[in-house]
Amino acid sequence: MTTSGAHMAKLVQLAHEPSSEQRRALLREITDLFFEDESMRAGEAGDHTDAILSQIAVEMEENVRAELAERFADSADAPGTLVRQLANDAAEIARPILERSAALSDDDLIAIADAKGQAHLQAIARRNSVSENVSDALVRRGDDQTLVALASNEGAKLSRGAMETMVDRAENSEALHAPLVDREELPPDLLNEMYFYVGEKLREKIAERNENFDPAELDAVVEAARARASRYAPQDKARYDDAVKFVESKKLRRQLNGELLLELAQDRRRARFEVAFAEMTGLDYTAARRIAANPAVDPLAIACRAAGFETDLFVKLALFRKLNGARPTSDSDALSEIYESLPEDAAKRAVRFWRMRKDAEAPAPA
Repeated sequence: MTTSGAHMAKLVQLAHEPSSEQRRALLREITDLFFEDESMRAGEAGDHTDAILSQIAVEMEENVRAELAERFADSADAPGTLVRQLANDAAEIARPILERSAALSDDDLIAIADAKGQAHLQAIARRNSVSENVSDALVRRGDDQTLVALASNEGAKLSRGAMETMVDRAENSEALHAPLVDREELPPDLLNEMYFYVGEKLREKIAERNENFDPAELDAVVEAARARASRYAPQDKARYDDAVKFVESKKLRRQLNGELLLELAQDRRRARFEVAFAEMTGLDYTAARRIAANPAVDPLAIACRAAGFETDLFVKLALFRKLNGARPTSDSDALSEIYESLPEDAAKRAVRFWRMRKDAEAPAPA
């Protein structure tokens, strides 16, 4: 009998072997032969190997399936049906296949991401290479832990849409802050959107990265942000519309100034303050709202400094932070020092990115 025939006979024996113990022994032997003899992996013989291994594996105990998954995870020409079967198995069995198997196609991975639980999604997110389409599927269904694994993976490619979704999620998930800020390809508008809710060290990182952005890429970023802008309509439209009318009337009467801002802050006229602050700093309403609500003082300092506000006005605005429930800073000398030590060019550089969404809201050039 030829070697190929002997191998086929063992496969047939495996398919018909009633003893669980004998099946386990034969399964290990045939698995060894699969890696040793290329004839078992090619053509019709490969199809037979795949059909019988997958048929028997489903009937075996979990520890045997886990052993198979570990052995086949690094084989690019592993039996396709068996690999897909193992990838859809319990999470601990599927993990090595999902993390490492090159035998799984993007379609296989997307189907699993659409159907299985978060442990499966996290294993996919840790693969050495994750395509944009697979990343999109993970972002659609992934929880924060899955998104952290994906954002932390340098081999994962992220579409603009995936990054937008992750930045939105990051506003309420601190675990996503560092992985996203550390991604080199995160566009400057999304990176600077995170400035309003990340911690001090990450704000410093964002400021450092702002210094290195090529101004030539900003036009392209504004175009990419244009579609995103419409998603940030004020939630309380009636109050927002009232605030806009109020601020426009003050602007027409030349009463839109620092004195009015302080008055609105003291009176806790939140929407009116936010619209007035946006108008005076050249920011969009969402950015102004985030600055007003942020307990950190540096976003306020940057916006005021870039707009050329006097130190006294900034200090008083900072002291009125109770407007949005933030704890007011009581040391006016410390606030003055913070403000006056902030370079105006650095503040203007940061605000340039914060203004992107407002630029995106403007009609595109004809």
